[in-house]
Amino acid sequence: MKTVVSISQGSSEYDYELETRFLGQDFRVIRVGSDGNLDRAEAVLDSVREQADAIGLSMIHDHYQVGREQLQHPDTSRLEACVPDKPVTTGAGLRGILQEWAVRHTQTELGHFFDNARVLFLNGQAGFRIAKALSEHTDNLLFADPYLDFGVPRLLTSLSQLEAYTKLTAPVMFSPNAVKVIERLHRTPIYRMGEKLISSSLHESVRDCHVIVGAMGDLEAFTEKELGGKTVITSRVSESALDWFRSRKVAMVVDYSPWLEGRPVGVNVMEAMISAALSRTPEQLGADDFLDVIERLGVEPRILYPNGYRRINRFAFVIHPLSQQYLTKTPPLDWVASVSPPAVMNLVEKAIAYTPPFVYSKVSGIQSPTGDEVEGWLITVGGTPKEIMAHDPEFTYSRLLAAAKLARKLGAQIMGLGAFTKVVGDAGITVAKRAPLPITTGNSYSASGALWAAHDAAQRIGRVSIGKSGKMAGKAMVVGATGAIGSVCARLLAKAVDEIYMVAPEAAKLLALKESIELETPGAIVHVAATTDRDLPDMDMVVTATSGAGKRILDIMKVKPGCVITDVARPLDIPAEDVARRPDVLVIESGEIQLPGPVKMKDIGLPKGIAYACLAETIVLALEARFENFTLGRNIEWEKVREIYKLGLKHGMQLAAVSGVNGVFTEEDFERVRALAAEATEPA
Repeated sequence: MKTVVSISQGSSEYDYELETRFLGQDFRVIRVGSDGNLDRAEAVLDSVREQADAIGLSMIHDHYQVGREQLQHPDTSRLEACVPDKPVTTGAGLRGILQEWAVRHTQTELGHFFDNARVLFLNGQAGFRIAKALSEHTDNLLFADPYLDFGVPRLLTSLSQLEAYTKLTAPVMFSPNAVKVIERLHRTPIYRMGEKLISSSLHESVRDCHVIVGAMGDLEAFTEKELGGKTVITSRVSESALDWFRSRKVAMVVDYSPWLEGRPVGVNVMEAMISAALSRTPEQLGADDFLDVIERLGVEPRILYPNGYRRINRFAFVIHPLSQQYLTKTPPLDWVASVSPPAVMNLVEKAIAYTPPFVYSKVSGIQSPTGDEVEGWLITVGGTPKEIMAHDPEFTYSRLLAAAKLARKLGAQIMGLGAFTKVVGDAGITVAKRAPLPITTGNSYSASGALWAAHDAAQRIGRVSIGKSGKMAGKAMVVGATGAIGSVCARLLAKAVDEIYMVAPEAAKLLALKESIELETPGAIVHVAATTDRDLPDMDMVVTATSGAGKRILDIMKVKPGCVITDVARPLDIPAEDVARRPDVLVIESGEIQLPGPVKMKDIGLPKGIAYACLAETIVLALEARFENFTLGRNIEWEKVREIYKLGLKHGMQLAAVSGVNGVFTEEDFERVRALAAEATEPA
């Protein structure tokens, strides 16, 4: 029987002894804690050197490889020198493989999990291999080494900074005399006076990150306030450690340590066992040896959920003031507006358009029935529609790209464009090409939401019924049917309404679209026309989706009472003055979405927990971990409209409200249209 002894600088409270079979050989493993006393560790080493076939060193500084710097800590070298005739290892060779594999395994298993995450390393030198692997998925890498080494409240913000820091400080940190000086410094009253301030700053850094990398001993200082909802990458997660994470509401733990006899063991133990089993020194072990053992034993990282499955993804969404009136509601501009003439507010409106983007609101509490969650940020750019349209597209592009950089720094994995920011120039295509994270305009869900709202409104008004086919027993018209949004609406309405009428000036395109819809939806009754004049008075529902802003596309006085008109064009096809002329007709501008979960978000002009469909699209994609450019440009794919609708249902999205030019419709609004329509159609 071969014997492996692990000498730990940790507590002797966790000492154990076990016997096991390993690589076809009998082993006895003994763990001895020295309670942080280096002299005791030396004495234990001296007492076990005769019986041990290999020795592991635990809870002590590894021999780190950081960039080109090879670091050997004097305490570790001192213990190694106590037993020059026996294999001694900290587990550095195997640990590097398991650490890197933990990252790659999690990214593969969960898909895009680490994309753009803010990751804080409590010891960057110890986690360098993890940092290298994570750098393929995120640039938001932060290192707390200056805090813990010297009490300097500053984070390193890149791998290159960590390498430069290591090169600069290694001669100090890893020389025997310097170690003693630093230990004495940490015990001085002056250092202790500043310790609370430094600790508070580090706690804030932990709270602002999404992933924390560190040993259990480094994590013990933090509470639920900092660790709640976070992912932790660490090792040797026993049941008691898992209970500790559970009490601090940690969302997920990635444990890269190997297991033996139903318990996690130190990587130093496993490497010492490999060394003894193969009769090789740690220096003689290579990647092939480690890979062989990993495959034979089935070792793999563990992904643990202390409080049940919980995954939190992140998004950003760009908003802007929709008018000068919106600016007057924001302190201190509300005071400026109250004491200033209109000319001053005009100048303010122009000036605000040049302000850099800023976070208007943190968004949290969105929870899908699947167990997935998202959090995000509403980022404001200052231009009103008037100012956005007064500048060339590059003016807005630059502000959107600045917003994207801010979103990336915050850790967002996808960004949506709201209101007029998504119609400028080529409707998001250029921004997506230049942005450091995926972009969507939200127009797919906007189109879906508008039709969803139209169908709901038609049912609530009660002028049409559902036929035997399951479709609405009525007629629907799509104006601008050959356009990007119009063709999508026509395809969807063909599945939901008995008869559809498609209107557009391009006769050949209309015929081709009609043929495509009839093949796609057998039994659909499709009519085509170049203008609305002939068929408009018979319609129960009308969708306008033209690109002819400013042109009158239909005569609203010819629409029959009780008709539901959905205006999905931006800018709107039907002006507010036309809407006011027909109180017996319901003109819908959009359908809002009820978000799932106890949503926390600042006021965006909608009831609590309700979002515009374009914002909801960004949230749905984040919940689904679809971090990709989804809806861009003016050519909306109807398959994506259908897909985002289905994904929305999967994640608990519901139609919350139906809006018109004057805001959300109330039940009194629907009743008014019902009554006026009934009155207008009564026999004389």
